[in-house]
Amino acid sequence: MSEEMIVTTAVCAEYERLQEEYQSASNSWNEGRDQIYESGRIDRKSDDKLRQLQAKYAKASWVLRNHAQTCELCQMISRTVGRYSEQDSGTYPDHRLRA
Repeated sequence: MSEEMIVTTAVCAEYERLQEEYQSASNSWNEGRDQIYESGRIDRKSDDKLRQLQAKYAKASWVLRNHAQTCELCQMISRTVGRYSEQDSGTYPDHRLRA
């Protein structure tokens, strides 16, 4: 007799949304820096643009980190993944739990 293993994934939807916002802000900041560097412009307008992009990135990073530290589901997933990671040497993706 063979047994089937049922695999489920636990994910915090808010964390996933914040992760996407963080990644978008990071990409925008990197692209903005690259464009300004390649153009060779060093003026107030360029400086202001970089500051805005950096601030958006910093805020997205803080919001994501704060959520992960205060969300009960995220904390539960993190603890559970940490246990599996010790046993399986980190084979599960960040913030996902397979059982």
